[in-house]
Amino acid sequence: MTHDETTAGAVSGPGGTPSGPSPVRPELAAEPGEPAPLFSDATPEPATPPPGVPAVPADAPFSGTPSGTADEPAPAAPAGSAEPAFSGTPTDPADPAFVDVPVEPAFVDVPAGAVDPAAALADATDDSAAVESEGSDERSSPAEVTLPPELAEAARTLFGDRLDLAAAYAELLATDGVVRGLIGPREAPRIWERHLLNCAAMAERIPEGATVLDVGSGAGLPGLVLAIARPDLTVTLIEPLARRTSFLIEAVQHLGLTRMVRVFRGRADEAAAGSRDIAPLSGDIVTARAVAPLDRLAAWCLPLVVPGGRLVALKGATAADEVAEHAEAVTRLGGGQPEVHRCGVGVIEPPATVIEVVRERVVGPVRKKAAAKRSRGGRRGGRGGRDR
Repeated sequence: MTHDETTAGAVSGPGGTPSGPSPVRPELAAEPGEPAPLFSDATPEPATPPPGVPAVPADAPFSGTPSGTADEPAPAAPAGSAEPAFSGTPTDPADPAFVDVPVEPAFVDVPAGAVDPAAALADATDDSAAVESEGSDERSSPAEVTLPPELAEAARTLFGDRLDLAAAYAELLATDGVVRGLIGPREAPRIWERHLLNCAAMAERIPEGATVLDVGSGAGLPGLVLAIARPDLTVTLIEPLARRTSFLIEAVQHLGLTRMVRVFRGRADEAAAGSRDIAPLSGDIVTARAVAPLDRLAAWCLPLVVPGGRLVALKGATAADEVAEHAEAVTRLGGGQPEVHRCGVGVIEPPATVIEVVRERVVGPVRKKAAAKRSRGGRRGGRGGRDR
């Protein structure tokens, strides 16, 4: 998945995106001295009919609001009130005012009563479409509905007894993910082959019990897939865009992963720097998929890696070329020599390709060059000088 386009206070998991009051349009009024508007709610004086002509009841005055249905004026927001940093209710992506823009960095809370994995699996099975077969009225599980038969063995190997949970996530991607524009419609039939299995194959490069930060998580690839395949991991999904963050929150709740997955709403540099209310984030493993070339990716991700930890970036066929081109830049950023690894050999075809970089040392932030000082020969008394 291509990433463009994340969570205040540490919490146990995700919640909702900020929701602000709907904009209230002020009533339009004519300025003093201006002519009256063409249409008015004022009741006109009834005209007197000529002698001998019966009086006709006057038409109802024109109004933009049907009779008896006038809306109450919307209460104005209190002066100086601030929009909440987070909310337990995800923003409705169908709202025309819902735009794909970065928001203030913050963790998002998990609403009370979030489901557990067992309940999520039961709900996913109950909600899946019924597939009738000869001599049987039983419903198929989500895995049977969405998983291509030729990939079933690989999926069972990579997800084990959490395959139904992976299938429930696949359904979310193929439905809400497409509707919200997180993946293209043409990708829906290839979700397992191109998205889920290669992300799950990355799990073999991650040690047991590791803390994982997924930068530019988007629709949850690979971070949410790793959380499904590896329940021993603690995963933080880092995403700056509200539309994607909203989807991640709902997906984590639906899948019952609130105890092991949380969502950070902000950029990677904001997560690494922290703020007055949020401690800087760091992890044993930092993952990314289709975010940026290796040099830029290392600049964003290595500050999030604990010393001795690793950046694991899912790449394609040009991984070796990226290493050759950007190895020197990665070293300057405190990383070791980038290495290319194949994941899922003998399980998926082709295997997934990742670039790994160990954070060998801590490098301070890059300082910007000081701006050139202006010459003393500036304009004085109307006489022009020149800059050196």
